[in-house]
Amino acid sequence: MNEAAVYDILRQGLWVAVAMSAPLLGVALVAGLVVGLFQALTSVQEMTLTFVPKILAMLIMFWVSMSAMTSTLVDFFQMQVIPIVSGG
Repeated sequence: MNEAAVYDILRQGLWVAVAMSAPLLGVALVAGLVVGLFQALTSVQEMTLTFVPKILAMLIMFWVSMSAMTSTLVDFFQMQVIPIVSGG
């Protein structure tokens, strides 16, 4: 295997990681903005108010998108990694 093939696999692996983490990070961003806006409007500065809704939103999004993440990762391994490991 040459250098270009290694870099190509690494690039594809990074894109898979970005595709898998984007929904969770997007939900965390939106939840953080909503909670931050709520805190600014109501002057409520409770520390758990920023943590709990964000974690709950991320857990719900993880549960909803778990099958898509799993299929993305399985496809990457079946098409890219396993053929290289098996020598094909």
